[in-house]
Amino acid sequence: MTTPNAPAVGGGPPRHADLELLERLARARTQLVEQIGHRIVGQHEVVDNLVAALLAGGHALLIGVPGLAKTLLVRTVAEALDLTFSRVQFTPDLMPGDITGTEILDETGGHRAFRFAHGPIFANIVLADEINRAPPKTQAALLQAMQEHAVTSAGTTYPLPAPFFVLATQNPIEQEGTYPLPEAQLDRFMFALRVGYPSRDEEEQIVVDTTGDVTASVSRVLTAAELTALQHLVRRLPAAPSVVRHAVSLARRTRPDDPEASAEVKRYVSWGAGPRASQYLILGAKARAAMDGRPYPDLADVNAVALPVMRHRIVMNFQGEADGVKVEDLIRDRVTTVSS
Repeated sequence: MTTPNAPAVGGGPPRHADLELLERLARARTQLVEQIGHRIVGQHEVVDNLVAALLAGGHALLIGVPGLAKTLLVRTVAEALDLTFSRVQFTPDLMPGDITGTEILDETGGHRAFRFAHGPIFANIVLADEINRAPPKTQAALLQAMQEHAVTSAGTTYPLPAPFFVLATQNPIEQEGTYPLPEAQLDRFMFALRVGYPSRDEEEQIVVDTTGDVTASVSRVLTAAELTALQHLVRRLPAAPSVVRHAVSLARRTRPDDPEASAEVKRYVSWGAGPRASQYLILGAKARAAMDGRPYPDLADVNAVALPVMRHRIVMNFQGEADGVKVEDLIRDRVTTVSS
């Protein structure tokens, strides 16, 4: 656990203006969760992690079976943040230009010239619905956008609006007509969030809320400019060296060729989490601390984001698949080992 006097990296002690902004962030988090709750019943952990990803400026992959309100959740977040929203339904015949845009021949005013027609990716929040139903070529159209926040067409690079997020959904049980996401693309998602079934009480409330004639409204909590300012604040929060070491140790101990890797990791894992996992563990920890109004992240914040950060970055080998070893269990073991 860090203390206010602990030496830190990534910035000095928060300034007075930053402390006021931190209080604003904590209030906004409470208001945002409240607005989301007008339409989404339960799923508190998913909502908290999604808010943390937005504050950290990261993309998120929502994994769950149909009917769990993944699309509604993303749309509601966009409304509460007053962000432009675009939905792309991924299908096997979707082409890269259908996402990024394409050059078209414009004959306006008697002159013929090519101009770039912006695709649906030019929005603050892009919902890539059922992303694994499109072939790898189309999935790859998102790579530059997710990493560089820009799109290149015909040699010209077009910046995307800020802030920019790709929130993708994926059905984990459907196999026919799907294409597994390449590891390079999975690595661009900060979090992979598992959306589970609601409890009985929650499901009864969902049925009551969605079978009536009243549609819940959502009020704006933040503007795009305010969200961008809060993202910069999250990055300015200092992380103590002990917290950074903890995050790096968590990531490195998932790699079978690392000297500190356990016998279980060496036996069951082909590839462990890369350096992006270490970066996102710290960013996620900073975001969680900021959401609570705390100016410094601690070890518990890192542990809290370990599963969503690393579950999609660890590749099991044949032995692990055959023995039914779960990635989540491996991560929990690493968290317990490093924390002890």
